[in-house]
Amino acid sequence: MSDKLKVQMRETRGKRNARRLRDAGSIPAILYGHGEANQSLTVNADEMAAAVRHGSHVVELTGAVTEKAFIRDLQWDVYGQEVLHVDFTRVSEHERVEVKVAVELRGEAPGSKEGGNVEQLAHELEIDCEAVNIPAKIEVNINDLQLNETLTVADLELPPGVKVLDEPEMPVVQCLEVREEEEEEAVGEPGSDEPEIIGRAAEEEGEEEGD
Repeated sequence: MSDKLKVQMRETRGKRNARRLRDAGSIPAILYGHGEANQSLTVNADEMAAAVRHGSHVVELTGAVTEKAFIRDLQWDVYGQEVLHVDFTRVSEHERVEVKVAVELRGEAPGSKEGGNVEQLAHELEIDCEAVNIPAKIEVNINDLQLNETLTVADLELPPGVKVLDEPEMPVVQCLEVREEEEEEAVGEPGSDEPEIIGRAAEEEGEEEGD
């Protein structure tokens, strides 16, 4: 089920007005696409934050606009904590879109019990699918991942209608043998500091006796 976002028409422009909107609990946004005129909107900040937490890509706009929209782009503050602006594009029910989704590992690799270390190499993938069927994440089952094996994009089991746009040979996760680094031994060399100090001390004592 899509998250619902209440939107209102936005008449003002500029950074100062945008700051006032955010202080009032709203976020500036724009809706475009399908050959229709662009619409400047505001969206409730709390509802937008909830949609981001849920990993939503397609939302239902209500209020001043009533239609499904794809979250095309989010502009964040310098700390990556607050959304400053949202770009929405109009989408139809079976329209296909390209979007990046997170990769999540599931299960336990048998290779890890044989001394292997599981390393996730791809944390997100770019996919092509219908806008209304965007998965929240791509789950990768590693229950059959043996020692010194690698799973690539071509090995993944994808939801129906989903196509990965990344290269098929791109590695996603691997289980490699853990190799301990050899410790370097400190070997004393002839003429090291300590013998030199002792030698100098003995020489100095001899000089003092001869004086």
